[in-house]
This record gives sequence, structure tokens and C-alpha cells, in this order.
Amino acid sequence: MVGMLLTEIDHVAIAVRDLEAAIDYYNRAFGATVEHREIVEQDGVEEALLKVAESYVQLLTPTRDDSPVAKAIEKRGEGLHHIGYRVDDCAAALASMIAAGATPIDKAPRPGSRGTTVAFIHPKGSFGTLIELVQE
Repeated sequence: MVGMLLTEIDHVAIAVRDLEAAIDYYNRAFGATVEHREIVEQDGVEEALLKVAESYVQLLTPTRDDSPVAKAIEKRGEGLHHIGYRVDDCAAALASMIAAGATPIDKAPRPGSRGTTVAFIHPKGSFGTLIELVQE
């Protein structure tokens, strides 16, 4: 058994059709404001990160029809998309998950938004939850 690799929840990602409307809603409902906003070309999404303590609510909208987020919205509608777990070593956490039976989407860590290193794990091997490992 390995020691605890998760250091905290990095973010909860919510897929939305209209990013501006979602940002406005979170502002009116919770007083939340955007701390970081970025287009992630590789994933075909635009994200807005709303800071909550040391974590984020990540609002995601597709920037192209073939992105995984566009496909998720088409299939399941808007809502919870994935959870991001913060780790100290993305490669070690990915290897540990694979050794435990997880199905990786990313075979190796890759650049993520805001200068992070990330790797995604398929929901089929993780009890129905799409997982993103995030190393700052």
C-alpha cells in the first residue's frame, strides 16, 4: 500500500453551455468571482476558476464541437464533469492509480491550465468518476 498521494481537492469541474451565464449565476448566488480564466486549446475548452478556500469551482464550456466537454454536454447535459485531485507528483499518482486498476486517459502527465501538470483517469475504472490529477 502506498502513502496518501492526494493533498487536497483542486477543483470540481462543471460543464456549462454558456460560460458567461454560469459566471453571472455563481456571482449572484454566492458572491463568487473569477480568479483565473483560460482557453485550453488541447482540450477544446474555456475555463473560469472560482476560488473557494484553497480549491476551485471550475466552470467549463466547449470551444469546439469535438471536445470531450461538448460530447459530455450532448450526452448528459450540463452539470458535474470531473473532480480534480491535487497531488505533489502527478507521474507517481498516475502510476499508483494504474497499479490499482485505473484506466488512464493520459498515458503520461501533460501540461494543464494555469501552469499545472495533469493527467486524466477514465470513469470506467474509477467508480464512474472522471478524475484529473493536478500537480501545481
